[in-house]
Amino acid sequence: MTTPTLDLTPSAPAVPPREGRASRRFGPRLSGTAWLVWRQHRAAYWTLIGLTLVGVVAMVWLRGQMMDQLNALDASGRKSDGLPPDFEKYTNRLFTFGSFLGYVPVLLGVFLGAPLIAGDLESGTAKLVTSQSVSRLRWLTTKLAMTAGLIALCTAVLGAVFTWWWSPLRGRADTLEWTSSVFFDGTGPVPVAYALLTFSVGVAVGMVLRRTLVSMVVTLGVVGALSVVWDRFRLDLGNVMTATTRGGGDGGLPTLPDQAVQQGQGAYFLTSSGQKLDWMTCLAQQEHTKAHTACLESKDVIGRAVDYLPVSQMHTMQWLGAGLMLAVTAAVVVFVLTWGRGRLL
Repeated sequence: MTTPTLDLTPSAPAVPPREGRASRRFGPRLSGTAWLVWRQHRAAYWTLIGLTLVGVVAMVWLRGQMMDQLNALDASGRKSDGLPPDFEKYTNRLFTFGSFLGYVPVLLGVFLGAPLIAGDLESGTAKLVTSQSVSRLRWLTTKLAMTAGLIALCTAVLGAVFTWWWSPLRGRADTLEWTSSVFFDGTGPVPVAYALLTFSVGVAVGMVLRRTLVSMVVTLGVVGALSVVWDRFRLDLGNVMTATTRGGGDGGLPTLPDQAVQQGQGAYFLTSSGQKLDWMTCLAQQEHTKAHTACLESKDVIGRAVDYLPVSQMHTMQWLGAGLMLAVTAAVVVFVLTWGRGRLL
């Protein structure tokens, strides 16, 4: 029977653990709770960073193609306020890409916000972490701050590049109105505020429901309802202006400022007392000029008017809307921290 022997030959010296980790490390140098949060969610963080870089590269490339055609168009002597029909594919690319960017806040709320705390509660990670020397408040604050900071950075970069892509075409295409949700929600401070709002809502839902899949579904519904409310009321943030003409109701329509967007149902009639009459007033007599004029005179119509929003109000409206979103976000974060500190486990 062979007796087993031990190989006591000295082997090559091992690499010191600290140096080994440093040589393989790829990411921000963090420590403590911040390192733990990054380690736990690094896949989601790197995915967000990677998709942001892909989006930026795509927008820069598409804008380069558009600018080549736009410069050629302007150099040909056909430069005008409008664009020729063959330029439509470039405006369609811009509008389509902006529409996809509009889904970013929804995706962040569903896939990053909802599982952030719910996943830890469901798997027991929250109980394990908070049973150590880390307090609940510190753990929650670190997870929220790191994730929200990365979301704000990525959405700010995407919004800035998209604004840069859109800027050369502002005012040159009727399909690219600034009041469209694609451009109003995709430029300025709105993308950042909107993304932070949906993220915080997802976190709150996940903390209350404590189940990842259920939280994601509920977050999708809540964020969808918020988007419907926002689309309904966002233009109410502006101060509607009125352009008028004088000389009777048979005159032409008022001329609106550049890039102004008409509001309401269209032009209406204006009386000497300031009363607004619907555009269908005296419609039955419109085929007969004299009868139509007599009808309008009988109602004391002195001109026509059109309500509109000027482009000069865009930034004010965006900052006001972003401020409201951030105020709601702050309230949700306070709820998350208060609830999590006392009733997390």
